[in-house]
Amino acid sequence: MHDPGTVRPRAEEVLDEVERAVVGKREVARGLLVALLAGGHALLEDVPGVAKTQLARSLATVCGLRLSRIQMTPDLLPSDLTGSMVLDPEHGRPRFQPGPLHANLVLADEVNRAPPKTQSALLEAMQEGQVTVEGETHPLPRPFCVIATQNPVESEGTYPLPEAQLDRFLLRLSVGYPDREAETTMLTERVARRRPEPDLAGVLDGEGVLGLQAAVEHVHVDATIAGYVVDLVAATRDREELLLGASPRGSLAALQAARATAALAGRDFVLPEDVQEVLVPALGHRLAIRPDRWVRGLRAERVLERCRELVPAPVTEAP
Repeated sequence: MHDPGTVRPRAEEVLDEVERAVVGKREVARGLLVALLAGGHALLEDVPGVAKTQLARSLATVCGLRLSRIQMTPDLLPSDLTGSMVLDPEHGRPRFQPGPLHANLVLADEVNRAPPKTQSALLEAMQEGQVTVEGETHPLPRPFCVIATQNPVESEGTYPLPEAQLDRFLLRLSVGYPDREAETTMLTERVARRRPEPDLAGVLDGEGVLGLQAAVEHVHVDATIAGYVVDLVAATRDREELLLGASPRGSLAALQAARATAALAGRDFVLPEDVQEVLVPALGHRLAIRPDRWVRGLRAERVLERCRELVPAPVTEAP
């Protein structure tokens, strides 16, 4: 029996170690950990230089996961991700050469710079945990998590992610600039250690991560909480300022992220506060705002805040 109570102490150890490399961004690191323990993928969206790549690399190191970093470029082919069949000179027959997707944590840097055909190669991997090359299916290692980054400001030479691919990301997170204290600490620590990056200790390994994922699956969800998630998602489908509301996959994403959030808080049951905490990261990228409202500054965050105000939270008790 996997006890959800074991998640919090191990998660705190992971976050403490990651924060040694990326100062002042514990909540963002926590969001990535939520995505990992919920068995999903994360999209980091922010301007260059705010440690998006460093966060993913540090998380992989601390969790003992094999990291594969893919720098997305316009000339990247699908086989550059999935792998391909090559001739084995020793045996004189074709064999499968795995690509960079065959790792525990895949960092797809600047994912929106890859052409649509290459972006679509991620879909099967993210949804099914496998790749298909020349009609043969190859399973990906477990655990498997994709962390993609993109710059929302620069659009020249990029290919916007299609809705189907955005929907595969459990959470969309923004890093943001550090505050003055955190940035000062970052500078002083860099001078003191006399090398670019700190040496991070491994807290978990692949089996440990799988154990925590299994523990999240034992977090209890009351029927009133499930109904609360459904009502929040349904509210997005009735908003006149939206072209597209959240799908049932959005409901599943919000619920699974809330379960991981509850486990990280040391509980084996979900509260309405857990759902509210993950509402924007889990659903914000699944909404399509009408163009006339978007140009006037309306964003998905405000729409979801309004839905949260309109849908009453249930009163629940610990099971």
